[in-house]
Amino acid sequence: MRISFKAATLSALITFQVQADDAVHFDKTRYQTAEDKTLSAVMAAREADWRNGAIVYQVIVDRFAPSLNLEAKRHLYQPPRRLHAWNEVPKPGHPVEGADNWSHELAFWGGDLESLTGRLDYIQGLGVDVLYLNPIHLAITNHKYDALDYTRISPEYGTRDDVKSLARALHSRGMKLVLDGVFNHMGSKAPIFRDALTDANSPYRDWFFIGPAYKNGYRGWIDSPALPELRLENPEVQNYIYKSPTSVVRSYLRDGIDGWRLDVAFDVGPTALQDLRTSAHVEKAGALIVGEVWSYPDGWTQSLDGILNFPVRKIIESLVDGKLDGTTAGRMLGAMVEDTGMDGMLKSWLLLDNHDTKRLVDMMPQAWQRDMAQVLQFTLPGSPNLYYGTELGMHGGEDPENRAPMRWDMATGDNPALRRTQELIALHKGERALRVGNFRTIEATSLLAFERYTEKALETVFVIANPSPAPVTETLMIRNWKMMNGTPVVDALTGKRVAEIRSSLMDITVDAHSVLVLKPADFDNEWSPYERVQ
Repeated sequence: MRISFKAATLSALITFQVQADDAVHFDKTRYQTAEDKTLSAVMAAREADWRNGAIVYQVIVDRFAPSLNLEAKRHLYQPPRRLHAWNEVPKPGHPVEGADNWSHELAFWGGDLESLTGRLDYIQGLGVDVLYLNPIHLAITNHKYDALDYTRISPEYGTRDDVKSLARALHSRGMKLVLDGVFNHMGSKAPIFRDALTDANSPYRDWFFIGPAYKNGYRGWIDSPALPELRLENPEVQNYIYKSPTSVVRSYLRDGIDGWRLDVAFDVGPTALQDLRTSAHVEKAGALIVGEVWSYPDGWTQSLDGILNFPVRKIIESLVDGKLDGTTAGRMLGAMVEDTGMDGMLKSWLLLDNHDTKRLVDMMPQAWQRDMAQVLQFTLPGSPNLYYGTELGMHGGEDPENRAPMRWDMATGDNPALRRTQELIALHKGERALRVGNFRTIEATSLLAFERYTEKALETVFVIANPSPAPVTETLMIRNWKMMNGTPVVDALTGKRVAEIRSSLMDITVDAHSVLVLKPADFDNEWSPYERVQ
């Protein structure tokens, strides 16, 4: 009996010690619910896919970094082209006699792939995951949306070997490379188009829409004579662009690029887009195929991995312009996420400005507008897409002013726009919920309020925006069963306590023209109601 008693006492002491150790090293995964386990697997899969929530940086090669070998390239800029000094600002042009182009389309600043590669320290330092280049294929203009030959790189920019080198350099830094594919139309000076137009027996005749039914003798994109449309229904065109192993899409993926941004994807059509995506994924599993689509994403993301999310951009713009109240904006965003699904939303690029719009500073002249827009850009579901120079606060009106050379003189540590952008990038990358988490709107009377969440309670992020000119105080219901009574809520950027959750309700005051990014915090004592809640 004595031995048995001692054994029992020892066993109890050991059990107590194990429990004490557990209290210090609490393993919350043992308390996962079935829902937690499912959501955990979803989040892990999303995190493993580089396309979800990535930070994308857009560059026009000619305008990003001055060439190191400009003198050797001067012969490439003979009239009607013109080479400008780096500090000159693009100006609206005029039609060029004897050409299908305007003078501002033939204005160059001399950047190339080599000089871009030399600036990767800066791009990586921002926290960029994906470098996206505006078109670089052989073309007459600076914008390169008038390709002469997709298989070649414009010599002002470099060669395909330079593309391969850039891809390798990016991969060595943990980044990806996406090129712009302009596959709906080519340039009117493209050799295959000239052959098709002048020879009725040309093997390329049926690659385009040619005939007396068209005012120019052929169909051009938006009726432009400079941009003849490709007949994408032709199997030979499909093989050339994306289907065959030697196709444009697949060969560049073999060269090392990681995806394509498809120009005017809405004009390519959902069927061809789906076929193109399938071919790209055959060549490189996990390649990104994202399309320029200005309409509602639902449906398009069934054919594409993602879109350029102009609808979300328009909601944000309308919110800060006073055309939408916060509640309505929240309902719109909630409906879009529900209709599209998180998979398509997370891979879609969330942009505020690009080469087709005014720059952010000119589009939103008030500082609070820009700040609110950027906070939403980095907290709503999607991949934040930065246009080069926006992080510096560069100005630029309508095209071509919005395509000015990069202002490297503004890339300094005391630039407040740059510091704020870096802060938001770090926030997005540092918060798992913002990168890959689910989305849920928070019901509000006048505020835009939503949460991003994962399977882990304390990874939740709340975003609350007040676009009105007066402070707003509201009581919000937090529809998250893991938010424990009395949970402190802190500013995600400063750590300052601003509210608490009481029985799923949160009283919050948001200053005029401001936005809060908040996180639940664990309790400050040894005991925590989150000990057995993941």
